[in-house]
Amino acid sequence: MKFQLDEHIKLDQETNQYVMDKEQVVRDNVEKDHWKIVLRTILKDWRLYLMLVPMLFIFICWRYLPMYELLTAFKSNLNGAAVSASDQYFNGFANFQTVLFGGYSSKFWMAFRNTFVLSFYGLLFGFPVPIVIALFFNEIKSNAYRSVLQVLTYLPKFISIVVMTTLVWLLLSGANTVVGGSAGVVAQLLAKLGLVEKEVTEAGMMYNAQYFRPVYIISGIWEGAGYGSIVYFAAVIAINPTSYEAAQIDGAGKMAQMRYVVLPAMLSTIVIMLIVRIGSLLSIGYEQVILLKTTYTEVTAQVVSTLALDWQESGLAFSTVPEFVNNITSMVLVIGANLISKKATDTSLY
Repeated sequence: MKFQLDEHIKLDQETNQYVMDKEQVVRDNVEKDHWKIVLRTILKDWRLYLMLVPMLFIFICWRYLPMYELLTAFKSNLNGAAVSASDQYFNGFANFQTVLFGGYSSKFWMAFRNTFVLSFYGLLFGFPVPIVIALFFNEIKSNAYRSVLQVLTYLPKFISIVVMTTLVWLLLSGANTVVGGSAGVVAQLLAKLGLVEKEVTEAGMMYNAQYFRPVYIISGIWEGAGYGSIVYFAAVIAINPTSYEAAQIDGAGKMAQMRYVVLPAMLSTIVIMLIVRIGSLLSIGYEQVILLKTTYTEVTAQVVSTLALDWQESGLAFSTVPEFVNNITSMVLVIGANLISKKATDTSLY
């Protein structure tokens, strides 16, 4: 005769008798209490959770639903046009073969190289700047002066990308490209310092391929460094004042306090932000690139996102492949960086 035993009853192998599994009972009770606490917290703070609904809606609509169209990287149709994934047939890795090793491989690898170079130098020179700004803000004793400087450094982040790039064009414009025949202020200054040839200032730095990368990187740092310092400054002001007092008693000066008190307190934040930046190492948006590049600078300005956009506008069915490869590479980078960080500093994203 078969019958169903209670989940809390188990057979004792020594006595060959059924006994109560007390550990299982405790685990089940703890799990039930946990979910009761979670539900009680949600009901208590329902207004805060309600504020998450628009964010979740945007995230689902703009992050998860578009993932369906990633299937177009593995599909094609008879006329080669880029249409919806539902209207195409599966062709395996033929699109990847065409993009990575076929007739379009030279364009893809050029864009991939440019993407990596721009991102790497942006990380190398741009990542320490917000940290330095946060340390600088921490040393300012006047709250009013510090507030003014914070507003000035945060402001570029809230300026339209179109306005920002237009300003860059005006500052670096050539004498032959503007009405009045006067080069941009920054272009003239660089020419006076001997950093740029006079012929370049006349034609315009934005029309010279070798200057696109420094212009892109420096303008990106100027735009986001102040805003990026917020999270580091929050970590600095959270340091217990007694830590500074103990360091002063031990005879530590400002630099010693920064080395042995401030930077160790910021380490976990720095590591987390570094992992996030490494994860987005190959994720360059097309807006700033499109607004800054010209046909003369395409050899150094063409990145994966703009290449995919060009192919999509041309109706090529494999236009999804570059971004797909880019995203897979970024995922591998963030997982690798997270593992290294976990081994080295015991700090990780997950």
